Amino acid sequence: MKETRPSDLSYQEKMIQGSAWLTVGNIFSRLLGAVYIIPWYAWMGENARAANGLFNMGYTFYALFMMISTAGLPGAIAKQIARYNSKGEYQTSRRLFIKALQATALLGIFFGGVMFLTAPFLASLSGGGQQLIPVIRALSIAVIAFPCMSVLRGYFQGQQDMRPSAISQVVEQAIRVFYMLLSVFIIMKVQHGDYLEAVIQSTFAAAVGMIGSYGVLLFYWFKDKKRSDLQLTYSLNKVTIDTKKLLLETIRQAIPFILLGGGITFYKLIDQVTFIRTMAANTNYSHRQLVDLYALFSANPDKLTMVVVALGTSLALTSLPMLTELFTLRRRFELGKLVNTNIQLFAFIMFPAVAGMILLAYPLNTLFYTPDVLGSRILVVACWAGFVSALFMTLSTTLQGISHSRIAVRYWLIGLAFKAVIQLPLIKLFEVYGPLIATFMGLALTCGLCLWKLRRVVQANYQLAFRRCLLIALLTIIMLLVAWIVRQVSYVVLDPTSRFQAMLICMLTAGTGGFVYLSLSLKLRLADKLIGPQAMKWRRRLRIK
Repeated sequence: MKETRPSDLSYQEKMIQGSAWLTVGNIFSRLLGAVYIIPWYAWMGENARAANGLFNMGYTFYALFMMISTAGLPGAIAKQIARYNSKGEYQTSRRLFIKALQATALLGIFFGGVMFLTAPFLASLSGGGQQLIPVIRALSIAVIAFPCMSVLRGYFQGQQDMRPSAISQVVEQAIRVFYMLLSVFIIMKVQHGDYLEAVIQSTFAAAVGMIGSYGVLLFYWFKDKKRSDLQLTYSLNKVTIDTKKLLLETIRQAIPFILLGGGITFYKLIDQVTFIRTMAANTNYSHRQLVDLYALFSANPDKLTMVVVALGTSLALTSLPMLTELFTLRRRFELGKLVNTNIQLFAFIMFPAVAGMILLAYPLNTLFYTPDVLGSRILVVACWAGFVSALFMTLSTTLQGISHSRIAVRYWLIGLAFKAVIQLPLIKLFEVYGPLIATFMGLALTCGLCLWKLRRVVQANYQLAFRRCLLIALLTIIMLLVAWIVRQVSYVVLDPTSRFQAMLICMLTAGTGGFVYLSLSLKLRLADKLIGPQAMKWRRRLRIK
């Protein structure tokens, strides 16, 4: 029987289309997550840094429990569904999906309860004090709801349909931000209440947002049901598998997804456990000052750098099912071409994004927080850490897609161990910059090992990738020079310490730099090589020959 496919798109076109949806969803939700901080931070008043520090501490544990409670199943489900669909075993994919929903429902209830009960211990471990306990407990409710939702997203990604996941992310974030801002405004500005209560409601908003996400995913599930039921009629059913055993096997395979998907969270957990304790033992800062400093290097930059990291994550999630399918079908040439495209797209997007954020560090810090030289310098270092974080997500996911998960985990553990070893000395030497430098060095080591391994196992034209990355770096430098001139001229007439004027500086500088970069990449036909026919449309609109 002829193998059925969702579309006749090439793998590169699927990659671009999937990346477009996931990038839009990721970036828009991250932007919402960044923009909300402007009013949120202002309404918190003099307690803003402490509030943001508590919020971020709670979210680190939340991310950890979300990762454990899903057992890494969403990514593994996407991989297994892509694998069995490529073999025409659609019935097996459906049974696996149903079993995964049942298993994750139980996991969510169990780990949500564990997080609620262990909140006092977790608060003590991180140095957050008694104030952190209700924050962690408010987040434990969302842990109960998250696992099933993630499996639904994994199902659609395995079908190579990224739209439901992207839209659900946007809706989830929009509802979350709306509830968060409304509750904080009522507590702080109307009732003139306690900032801790406002932080608790801000974290509870995660559970509220998931209601909207479930609505979107279920809508697309019922909408897609006719097509997926028809797909079952084409199932070859040559493979007889016990779905319970298959689920256990999937969970076993999911362990790398747990570790690598939450790899950055473990880095943040090391920061959270070590920073306040080490600084308290070696400096004279008060506990309140240490919480403020923690917010400066961890919570504050995260809102901005995670927008950049989301770009890399989108590429990684999009390519995973396609990498698995090509590897399963032993289509080595197309596999090498896809890996090559992955690396080039990463450079094409990330180089200018990170460079632009570094250039605009001071006005960005003013816009989202307050005019602060220290905060802007920390943001610059955080951008470098964000870049290697995104590269780590892309490379580790690529290794997982070609069945080298254990190797990827080994390289991640080497980098994490390296960070753990150098963390305390770097905190003592560089204080607030120390954790970020340790993160950069640990992830850079992991990325170097991943690139070395990929070169050995995937037959791709790496010389071509290297040359194009050099061209992208050159275009980025030209963009930076133009953007720097615009920024300096803007400083003459605009005040970067004013929030509104800082926003104008960012818009003028980023807009001009982005236009120059896009125009050059279209003029040199670089964009055509990476994003295909879409580049011709952009060239016509911009009237570039």
